[in-house]
Amino acid sequence: MLLTAKMLVFALSGFLRVATGFDIGLSTKCVVIPKEMDMCHKIGYSEMRLPNLMGHTSMAEVILKSTTWQHLAHTDCHPHVRTFLCSLFAPICLDTFIHPCRSMCVAVRDSCAPVLACHGHLWPDSLDCDRFPADEDMCLASLTKEYKYLHKVLPKPACQACPAVEEFFTHKRVLEVFCDSNFAVKVKLSKKRTVFGGQEYNIECQVEFITQGSLLPYETQSMIQQWLLINENCTQRMTPTYRPMVYLLVGNIEEGIILVNQVYRWQRRDSQLTLATQKWRYHKCL
Repeated sequence: MLLTAKMLVFALSGFLRVATGFDIGLSTKCVVIPKEMDMCHKIGYSEMRLPNLMGHTSMAEVILKSTTWQHLAHTDCHPHVRTFLCSLFAPICLDTFIHPCRSMCVAVRDSCAPVLACHGHLWPDSLDCDRFPADEDMCLASLTKEYKYLHKVLPKPACQACPAVEEFFTHKRVLEVFCDSNFAVKVKLSKKRTVFGGQEYNIECQVEFITQGSLLPYETQSMIQQWLLINENCTQRMTPTYRPMVYLLVGNIEEGIILVNQVYRWQRRDSQLTLATQKWRYHKCL
């Protein structure tokens, strides 16, 4: 769901609106994108302009201010969220600054503002889309329509209330829930502190079953990872300590939206979930 290097070159060549960009001037310089800004790695270039388009004048300031956006970028709330954010925090080294077009800002905002709201934040004034140039000017345009032709459009995770974690159940009850669900994914969660005092999650997924159209296991894994990042309050509840925790997430896909309805704690010596997943292959729903 990320813009590749080839697509970025395509964007810069085919979707830059021809007009006069403003001069960078002698006060800016090219610097290597720091390792702390992992959201801006593998986006098609490795050096950025400093000061950037957010007005940050030092690398320390860039790293500090960009960390608050790393989590949003990793949710893949829009196919071009990283391109949009990195064009501002780590603009590519060209002869002129290239702003994102207003249309790209609007597209990213409309997709990602609900994710920010899920975390209790509003779309900030510093990213007011009216500050960006119209599409007829020189700017980085959204490739959303073209992207849909080049990539499979997958269901989107929803911001939702956290399902209660169930720890006591029988395999027969779990099979009944499976019959009413589109997917079941085994998830191993762990977390660690970042250098800035935040939380960083490691998410490993194994698909037990998926019955929704043409979705593939790796696509389902990716969607569940996004669900856990978007619904971080649920992920926090599921990782009360720094020990790895294992769960089974079960839910449905309705009108292109992923909803997790059941969360089962998968403890090491628990036989009921193991038995349910083994019997599911041959189980006939009523």
